[in-house]
Amino acid sequence: MENIFFVIFDVFNFGLVAFLWWLTIKHYNDLPQRIPIHFNIIGKANRFGDKMYSFFIPVLGLLLYLVFLYITRHPENSNFPVTVTEHNRALQYSMMKIYLRCLLVLVILTFLNTQDYVFRYSPENNIKPRVPIFITVLAIIISVLVMFIISNSLK
Repeated sequence: MENIFFVIFDVFNFGLVAFLWWLTIKHYNDLPQRIPIHFNIIGKANRFGDKMYSFFIPVLGLLLYLVFLYITRHPENSNFPVTVTEHNRALQYSMMKIYLRCLLVLVILTFLNTQDYVFRYSPENNIKPRVPIFITVLAIIISVLVMFIISNSLK
């Protein structure tokens, strides 16, 4: 049953990455030659680049998907916040496999939000992101902290 859950999660994550690629390809021709490639803390663009930079986030998303897929398939090669012993190996590996898949969802959703913001901001710079960027980053940071707490409590 655990393997079916992981396969469904992996397919979902791949679907998010594919959607990120589709969104980028769909909007690429409509982009101006210069697009924002960096935003400050209040959401204003402070660095611009060629529209080819719009493919950076999907490439990064695909690379993260592949790295996370490899790590979840080979947990013995990973670092853990606690010492992995014979006694806790199965629990720690399962927690890591679940957490990395959830973390990838958060990261890809952050990428989607950022990419959408770039596409909407490019023609009109008074647009705000659908979800504030600091909230998505905060969600990722909090999830990492929660995972460290859980893994340490279940040594």
